Amino acid sequence: MASLQYPGRIVKKGDPDEAIVKAIQRRLNARGCGPVEVSGTFNAQTEAAVKLFQARFTDVEGVPLVVDGKVGSITWPVMFGEDTVPAADEPPSPLLAKVLTNARSQVGVMEKPPGSNRGPEVDQYVRRVGLNPAGRFAWCAAFVYYCFDEAASTMRRSNPVIKTAGVLTHWAEAGHRGIPRITGKKAAQNPALVQPGHIFVIDTGGGAGHTGLVLEVSGGKLITIEGNTNDGGSREGIGVFQRDSRKIAQINKGFIDYSAT
Repeated sequence: MASLQYPGRIVKKGDPDEAIVKAIQRRLNARGCGPVEVSGTFNAQTEAAVKLFQARFTDVEGVPLVVDGKVGSITWPVMFGEDTVPAADEPPSPLLAKVLTNARSQVGVMEKPPGSNRGPEVDQYVRRVGLNPAGRFAWCAAFVYYCFDEAASTMRRSNPVIKTAGVLTHWAEAGHRGIPRITGKKAAQNPALVQPGHIFVIDTGGGAGHTGLVLEVSGGKLITIEGNTNDGGSREGIGVFQRDSRKIAQINKGFIDYSAT
């Protein structure tokens, strides 16, 4: 049972795959969350048992599971083992590998003073997208552009990333130019679609957003490097941080993939 691989989608009430549903039902019974009839039908009884399982167990990092009755990429490894959900720590292209090397070198950069959207390194990020740092701009997208720009310069090639400090502008323009994007919904269903070096995009409301770089993928969770953030993950933070607690399901807009450019 522990070798059953995540099917690349959220399994929930009404799922048509009888074999997968039976495996979940057997696992629920084995973990003391039954009795559930092993029928292959994801019915109300099975949904209730999944909710009970989620209420009793934590994720692989000890964080309480969301009690929603759905078996996605966070609940699945708790049922069947961590090795049953895809993980990735190698970028799919030399460009993205170099981008992440650059991003790692910037971890620890802080605004001076904190909260000012200024500082020697921050000003450099902002200038790369053609803005005057005196404007005190939010700079998470500028940081991403800078990491790609440095990588492209080292590799003596053009920078493929859209030159903008606008998070949602980047997302929209990538779509217009045919740059591959993975919606948040698709990524949440199948974490294998997300790779190191992809750019995540979050819509925070009111026309604003937050963005950063995927460093590693582990099941339904991400390790990221982000500018203009803090330990709590705010879009108006104080520096460049590596964050280990992002969930793919929280990336409501999606991911931009420059690996083929």
